[in-house]
Amino acid sequence: MTHHTSAADSLNLNNLTPRQIVEELNRYVIGQKDAKRMVAIALRNRWRRQQLSPDLRDEVMPKNIIMIGPTGVGKTEIARRLAKLAQAPFIKVEASKFTEVGYVGRDVESIIRDLTELAINMVKSHRLDAVQHKAAQLGEERLLDLLLPHPPPRPGFMEGQGEPPATTAHDSYEATRSKLRLQLRDGKLDERTVEMEVKERSMPVGVISNMGGLDELEGNLRDMLGGMFQGKKKKRLMKVPEALKHLTQEEAQKLIDMDEVVRDAIAKVEQTGIVFLDEIDKIAGRERTMGPDVSREGVQRDLLPIVEGCTVSTKHGAVLTDHILFIAAGAFHVAKPSDLIPELQGRFPIRVELSPLSKEDFVRILTEPKGALVRQYQALLATEGLTVQFAPDGLEAIADIAVQVNEQTENIGARRLFTIMERLLEQISFEGAEWPDKTVNITADYVHERLKDVVKDQDLSRYIL
Repeated sequence: MTHHTSAADSLNLNNLTPRQIVEELNRYVIGQKDAKRMVAIALRNRWRRQQLSPDLRDEVMPKNIIMIGPTGVGKTEIARRLAKLAQAPFIKVEASKFTEVGYVGRDVESIIRDLTELAINMVKSHRLDAVQHKAAQLGEERLLDLLLPHPPPRPGFMEGQGEPPATTAHDSYEATRSKLRLQLRDGKLDERTVEMEVKERSMPVGVISNMGGLDELEGNLRDMLGGMFQGKKKKRLMKVPEALKHLTQEEAQKLIDMDEVVRDAIAKVEQTGIVFLDEIDKIAGRERTMGPDVSREGVQRDLLPIVEGCTVSTKHGAVLTDHILFIAAGAFHVAKPSDLIPELQGRFPIRVELSPLSKEDFVRILTEPKGALVRQYQALLATEGLTVQFAPDGLEAIADIAVQVNEQTENIGARRLFTIMERLLEQISFEGAEWPDKTVNITADYVHERLKDVVKDQDLSRYIL
């Protein structure tokens, strides 16, 4: 049943028009209309491409996007929300984590390998949902076999020579089994324990992953050593609910064809995969011969073939990157998009500039999104029995201070609200649980009173806010 629901959900998501995608993003991200429009069009184009004839479909390449804007204005948040909306293999990586081939560190091909693993887990979980009902029935039968083993055939009786009435014993066994099944479903056996054989986990191989560039080797080693040790089983005592869960998982694993899962996952990556490259500006700029940025340009050169389209070999098979959508984002405070090597600039034809946040945006960020900051603090303090109410003038005062501090010190966008809210509610968070009066009104006067010293003293605000 679950499977049908998820399939229907993904169908609805595929049918979302660009306007509906933007409306969905508006629930979480304030402002940045242009960026949302571009991302929505790119997402919709994936679906449009699937409707074309096969010969034309291969010719339509994804139009990769670069999002440019100061920190804290919503670049990464748009990507996070897009991932949940897309129902497609999606990975977010920091470009600054990678080094060019030959240096210690991760190479860029590991992005595609990680994306493939994600897609396999995604397809596998859908398949497991589909067989969950059948697996639960099979798991229940296996658990009943453990609780009430089948009676052994009685030896010493030849056929037709005084054989006991087997049907009576069988009927008695089935009746007991039916009673046990009812007790199991009613939860009356939850305190009982059963002894069962479980597979020991294969040897963990995680030592070499920090050496960088050896992801594939690590995967192969894990498979090889896992194959050597996976036959070992050990007996464990488990409570009935835990045993039922374990047996159901085992049965579900048997019911799905992993080869088919891998094939579907690779097709999903190739046709609908999305890679979000954050901090792209950190690998832009002139090459240096020493220091931490020694392989900036090398990373760009390694990214080129993957963004343009090449075949990356993974332990599950070859993956073509021709139709994977790449969305890059960067603050570009120091470097400029033109500092990227020309070939890479050409692979990102769409540029979107995200605008800095205004006072009105800050007020909306505090109150409008689904998980707005004001709601979070109200819910956290409600656990202590405190009712915190924010007056409209109080919210405007918070937004005013956020804009002011961003202008005076470093502009860190909406992240400034976290520091201001923590400072503002510090006393309530610390002492509130002991107050007799559990209702607090946050007005403009209260905000200015709590934050006046910090805002007045620029040096202090530089360190605290």
